[in-house]
Amino acid sequence: MLAWLNRRLGHRAGLAPFQRGATMLCKRAAFTLVELMIVVAIIGILAAIAIPNFVAMQYRSKRAEVPANVDGIKMAELAYDATYDAFIQQTSFYPSSAVGKAQVDWPAGSAFDTIGWSPDGRVRGAYKVVSLSSTDLRVTGISDVDGDGTQARFTSTKSINTAMLSLNDTY
Repeated sequence: MLAWLNRRLGHRAGLAPFQRGATMLCKRAAFTLVELMIVVAIIGILAAIAIPNFVAMQYRSKRAEVPANVDGIKMAELAYDATYDAFIQQTSFYPSSAVGKAQVDWPAGSAFDTIGWSPDGRVRGAYKVVSLSSTDLRVTGISDVDGDGTQARFTSTKSINTAMLSLNDTY
């Protein structure tokens, strides 16, 4: 009868019940539901933190063309001024003040052609140049790479390097 009870309860070769539990713990090769839920919760928390940061980084990288182009326009204007003693104005945003998420082609036929500046390929921003006096100018660039209707604005003058006028989280 005792042998049958030991077999029925899973005892092998006369092991006591406390010894049986110890050997079964060593042979266990599966995860419990609680362990799986903890792992899923940790992955969810990490994703909730990482995805917004990744999207913001993408917007910052797309917006980065604007200050670089403002610097390029400023340098071209200063070179033109050194040669011809005048600044060329582009008083309205070019190619268009309706900037958005999509890149647009840079069309020919603006004041930027006169100073010898054009971007390499398509752009996400728009640019203008205004003479402040016979010795100073202001170059402005705008973008809206996230398409929310709020424009990021960068400006530069002859004596002041490119600075962002909008908030840092404006794309």
